[in-house]
Amino acid sequence: MNPRIGRWLKTTSTEYHKLSVAWGELQKEQDELAQRVVIKELPTSVKFIGGCDCSIREKIGFGVFVTLKWPELEEVECQHTSERFAIPYRSGFLGFREVPLLINAYYKLKSKPDLILVDGQGIAHPRRLGLASHLGVLINKPTIGCAKSRLIGSFKIPGKRRGSYSALTDKGEKIGYVLRTRDNVRCLYISPGHLVSFKETIDWVIKLSPRYRLPEPIRRAHNYTQRLKMGDYD
Repeated sequence: MNPRIGRWLKTTSTEYHKLSVAWGELQKEQDELAQRVVIKELPTSVKFIGGCDCSIREKIGFGVFVTLKWPELEEVECQHTSERFAIPYRSGFLGFREVPLLINAYYKLKSKPDLILVDGQGIAHPRRLGLASHLGVLINKPTIGCAKSRLIGSFKIPGKRRGSYSALTDKGEKIGYVLRTRDNVRCLYISPGHLVSFKETIDWVIKLSPRYRLPEPIRRAHNYTQRLKMGDYD
């Protein structure tokens, strides 16, 4: 196992509590991890696609990973994990809160995905390390960030038709796209997470959103997190 991943899984809640007040140290960690993010075309063909999401109920976090077969989008597997969140929420630091949950769920999967869509930002982040990038670097898998709201960046509003998009930029740097996946519905904010190109983020999100605003892998993971949140563990 990657030693950095091992560090995450072995860190106790008490240690995380100490880290929770040291945001400057966590920011340095983000800066280091961001240097390892690679934006390039997918290294392998895609047979399985993953989706992941987290939810919370009374300080207990639920992390879900689903694997779908491509191109049928048939569900192959779903795994989940739950534990008390170790640090409080703070904008820009979501990875430290949710990545441990998602990693635990990921390693339960028997059918590991070749590409993962994450309900969160990729490099569209102040330090270029949103949840999708954070997760992708630690498990060394291609990830795409697919967020329902903007964290940073400027853009022009895309057209109202499905597939319309515009660039999301920060201080002149392209960091992602604002993409409409359904006619006349709110856009999604997508960006490369790790080991995927800018163009591929648009192509895959559109292909994986045949009926709904959210890409199917994320939509299914989200539905499972809501069931877990309500106490349905079957």
